[in-house]
Amino acid sequence: MNYKLELIRDSVRNFAEQEIRPYTREIDEGRFYPDKLLKMMADQQLMGVTIPREYGGAGLGFQELSVVLEEIARVCASSTMHITSSNTLVGQVFLEFATEEQKKQYLVPLAKGEVTATFALSEPEAGSDALAMSTKAEEDGDNYILNGRKTFITNALESEFIVVFAVTNSTNIARGTTAFIVDRNTEGMIIGKPENKMGMNGSNTSDVLLRNVVINKNQVLGRIGSGFKMAMKSLDMGRIGVAAQAVGIGQSAVDEAVQFTKKRVQFGRSISSMQGVRFMLADMQTRLSVARAMVEKVARKIDEKEKIGAEASIAKYYATETCVKIAGDALQLHGGYGYTKDYAIERIFRDSRVTTIYEGTSQIQQILIARDLLD
Repeated sequence: MNYKLELIRDSVRNFAEQEIRPYTREIDEGRFYPDKLLKMMADQQLMGVTIPREYGGAGLGFQELSVVLEEIARVCASSTMHITSSNTLVGQVFLEFATEEQKKQYLVPLAKGEVTATFALSEPEAGSDALAMSTKAEEDGDNYILNGRKTFITNALESEFIVVFAVTNSTNIARGTTAFIVDRNTEGMIIGKPENKMGMNGSNTSDVLLRNVVINKNQVLGRIGSGFKMAMKSLDMGRIGVAAQAVGIGQSAVDEAVQFTKKRVQFGRSISSMQGVRFMLADMQTRLSVARAMVEKVARKIDEKEKIGAEASIAKYYATETCVKIAGDALQLHGGYGYTKDYAIERIFRDSRVTTIYEGTSQIQQILIARDLLD
């Protein structure tokens, strides 16, 4: 047993139960996230778990982040959406590719939870197929002019800056895509209205429109033309975060199913005493345990700087599909009650569904896994 990780698990679990759980239903129904909870999470250094201390973070690794995301998602999946970007997609991109000046200006306040940021890659016609990207960045003296539209951008409304990927050389998009740091107040950047989503209602998702947005060359993140490689590498990090999130959601579904089946009486006895129900619960727990072990393995390999290959995709694929299966089975065990908003499993089921879609659908993960196996 890793006692350090277990101490972190206990601490985060207590925080989530005491501070976040009282607001879980309100967050979902109100479609907002309380500023005071964001501040509390920042005070707990949850926004910078994987960011080194010299840049304002906790200086921990992906094993610790996986535990944090699991325990927070177990109580409120929406809350994890405010933790992942600074620790995975945006945070890791800045750690590896940003200049020292950019790190001080952007990464430090991000890791401290003083600002929010997001990662804008997807487009209306370039979701799974990122190479179909049409957002353009044209060189103009000391600047680049950006035009295009990004879609399904998480937490875009409150982000102080956005990492935007745009094509700088359309003859070879894989080697002609560049990342730009676009500040919120930049003229020509318009954040669309939040999508009316099925779940994860404590985190907004919006379009980002770029209309003749002028960006100085010192706002380029990494090298010109390295954006696509950068995005794909950071998505590997993000996928293990989603997998950990899925494990937490799955655990919450198991918790609710166990609690309900113990109390629900049919035919003169609790339904938890019935063999069919017990077999369902056993299957749920087994699948969840396997998913957790896969996440732990990949997180450890990341921390030890080992090559993970397709393992991040395997973990994301299995954990998220397992999450949806467990949530569905838990709702089934609730019967008609599970279909009402009076029981938490209804929210858990809705929140679970998106995990198989964002940061690479299950079908994209299958393609990546098969490619690694066959090539």
